[in-house]
Amino acid sequence: MNSYGFTENDWKLYRSKIGSWQEKYMERLCREYIEMLRSDTAPSERFWSLWNRIKEDRKSPGVMVRIARSEMIHNIMCLLFDSVITLDDLDGFSDDLKERIVFIMKNHL
Repeated sequence: MNSYGFTENDWKLYRSKIGSWQEKYMERLCREYIEMLRSDTAPSERFWSLWNRIKEDRKSPGVMVRIARSEMIHNIMCLLFDSVITLDDLDGFSDDLKERIVFIMKNHL
């Protein structure tokens, strides 16, 4: 366990998974965008609705995060709160890290 509260293996696993977590989330977003574009509203309404939605979605950790050791736990929390990942996605991480995440979640709500 390092000063950030996770192991070196946790850090390596996080770096190996973050890309696939984000790809999966962005695939979900793309499907939602397609549904928005298929609606029966005016083309201009669909365009501006999609534009606003993308403007908001790009702020999600499911789209972009800063990859730094000091941000890892914060990023995981944000991914969980934004429903990008679930606790099941943390399989393989250390029990200490998972316990810390659950503790933070319980005390944040």
